[in-house]
Amino acid sequence: MKLLILGGSGFVGRAIAGEAVARGDDVTVFNRGLRGAPVGVRLLTGDRLAPDGLAALQIDQSWDAVVDTWSAGAGAVGRTARLLRGRARHYTYVSSRSVYQWGTPAPLTEQAPLANPRDQGYAGDKVRGELAAASFEGPLLLARAGLILGPLEDVGRLPWWLNRLARGGPTLAPGPRILPLQYIDARDLAIFLLDAAAAGLTGPYNVVSEPGHTTMGELLDIANEVTGRRASLRWTDPSVIEAYGIQPWTQLPIWLPPGPDHDFLHRGDVSKALAAGLRCRPVYDTVADTWSWLRSVGGDAPRRTDRGDLGVDPALEAKVLGEQ
Repeated sequence: MKLLILGGSGFVGRAIAGEAVARGDDVTVFNRGLRGAPVGVRLLTGDRLAPDGLAALQIDQSWDAVVDTWSAGAGAVGRTARLLRGRARHYTYVSSRSVYQWGTPAPLTEQAPLANPRDQGYAGDKVRGELAAASFEGPLLLARAGLILGPLEDVGRLPWWLNRLARGGPTLAPGPRILPLQYIDARDLAIFLLDAAAAGLTGPYNVVSEPGHTTMGELLDIANEVTGRRASLRWTDPSVIEAYGIQPWTQLPIWLPPGPDHDFLHRGDVSKALAAGLRCRPVYDTVADTWSWLRSVGGDAPRRTDRGDLGVDPALEAKVLGEQ
């Protein structure tokens, strides 16, 4: 398959490129060329936000499939989709389950109402991105991914936990232990997207593991195991965490307390994607492989510049644990 990846050097894009090259596909990536091209691909450089930034794509070439990993403003998606109209057989836009209207009762299916496209922020960007991708005017897959983990993660959620547990000692573990988690390993996302493009699948798909694929307890227990069992996990009730003003998701990455926000993210209906072939590897593989990669880069994972800091302050963590 002749494949064009718009992106291809970051987290998800690099996972897609690596999987496609391993399959023997003819892979071209288009990006700014700032992070180095994956092995085995052809690199075209350009800035999708610049007036003439798509010049490298204005060549006499066509592709079997395009995968667009753009995660910011929708204008770039629309311009690229229009440019590639008639030059690719299939277009995939990597969207997000954040497109759904917040507060919609779980489990969310692909038919759930969407956020207002006029909304500012990530949800609005992704809804507008889906609308812009329709400018392709051909077979279009909207891959509504959930929480994405795995090697190469450049947001830093699982890497933060791995480094914190490797540091050892009493560790604030946000409860309850049995809290179910729903996520997708970037490599499993890549496999699904490439298979879907080859099969010509169209329309929206919730692309994430089944609800309860793992739990907060299993995730942190495995992370503690692979990092050397240095940490003593102190499971803490959400009410205590809230009382200290510790923010879910950012100061305690991945975690959301039980309630509507948690259910919105971790109780999505993925029956459509499973029927189409989505398969998710065991949580141990995701955690252990991320730790191996993290050690290979010296423990300090590359981070996206458009995301904020993660992690609870050690002094605040110690205070919470000391006063329980």
